[in-house]
Amino acid sequence: MQNIDQTLSQQQNSDFQPVIQPDDLLLIIISGDNPETSAPFNLTTYAGIDNSSETAQGGIRFQSYLVNAEGAIDMPILGRVVLGGLNKLQAIEKIKSLLKEYITNPIINFRIINYKVSVLGEVASPGTYQLQTERITLPEAISRAGDLTIYGDRKNVLVIREENGKKVYKYIDLTNADFINSPYYYLDQNDVVYVNPNKTKINSSVIGPNVTVGISAVSLLITIIALLSR
Repeated sequence: MQNIDQTLSQQQNSDFQPVIQPDDLLLIIISGDNPETSAPFNLTTYAGIDNSSETAQGGIRFQSYLVNAEGAIDMPILGRVVLGGLNKLQAIEKIKSLLKEYITNPIINFRIINYKVSVLGEVASPGTYQLQTERITLPEAISRAGDLTIYGDRKNVLVIREENGKKVYKYIDLTNADFINSPYYYLDQNDVVYVNPNKTKINSSVIGPNVTVGISAVSLLITIIALLSR
């Protein structure tokens, strides 16, 4: 981030909100002024039952909703609700509007509970990282993966994401702080970050096998010459 001072002086306010996608797991808890009125709108199950009594023990556990390929979920009473393509705030407002005729002052607790990103390539600990938050930056994701190795190309970091059912990608130059203002500074759920190898790693991978084969060939030739010269 060699031009960080200039970039920060020109930065714009960013209000990042993740966009709901197919296969997202959503935890939606609905409450209102009257608990009895809001209870039927929640998917719940008992965490455990004590056999010595007929009452449920361990409290109530809320079930999550899986967003289908069409971006929809099925909610109690409300039925099919399409949330795909909406950000978190828009989804909350849509559910509130559907609840108005049933609940006074509905309150929505809304979370994406399978938020994850994958970091691959020249990093210390590549893998998929499950997040407790819905907001992570590209530098934070790389930090979770143990930072770039000495063979990582800091000017050639690839970010792959899905938008409207299509794969899109962007190459990021981490040495240029301008990426802070790009749409790829904050990662979406299911984004894939791939750190490309630098020229040193590429050259060593190409030269290595050839050198090994060459040494083996020379050794064999020397052995043959030694045997023939006896």
